[in-house]
Amino acid sequence: MTNYIYEEHLQSDRLVTRKLTENDITTWASFFEDKDATEFLFLSSLGLNSSFEFATHMIKKQLERYADKRFGHQALIDKKTKKFIGLCGLLTQKIDGNQEIEVGYHIFKEFWGQGYAPEAARIFIDYAFKNNLTPSIVSIIDLENKKSQRVAEKNGLTIDKQTKYLDNEDVYIYRIEKDRWK
Repeated sequence: MTNYIYEEHLQSDRLVTRKLTENDITTWASFFEDKDATEFLFLSSLGLNSSFEFATHMIKKQLERYADKRFGHQALIDKKTKKFIGLCGLLTQKIDGNQEIEVGYHIFKEFWGQGYAPEAARIFIDYAFKNNLTPSIVSIIDLENKKSQRVAEKNGLTIDKQTKYLDNEDVYIYRIEKDRWK
């Protein structure tokens, strides 16, 4: 995996992906102004104070992931409107001491309820399995985050276990194995 090139311009019927750049920080900052969108993000430990600081941190973290060949979120662009609707991608994560590949997603609230999150997650799950990157994909989801739980379930992920993550947050680990993927 350390020598793997992480492709962009992945597509579904409505979406195309691209790697993030520092030019995306200002647009992504508006995501952090929405309390509903950030309710379940683990932001408290970062010591940041503004939406711009959160966006800068998040985008730069993805750029580091790209450089270190640890995947990272990519921008989701609506093919028809060309609007930046959110982020999705593969992330390497340590869960209970084991390295896993997670599919993570964040959609601007104005695009919620339109099926973009499950569609975007499918792009990356399919990519991971077609390229034999991992025998299973996980999603780390707060116990109270019902919307993200539904996204995972729509893609066939099921609760594998409950554990503590980052700041000792209680989370579910949703998982799907390659042989169960459609």
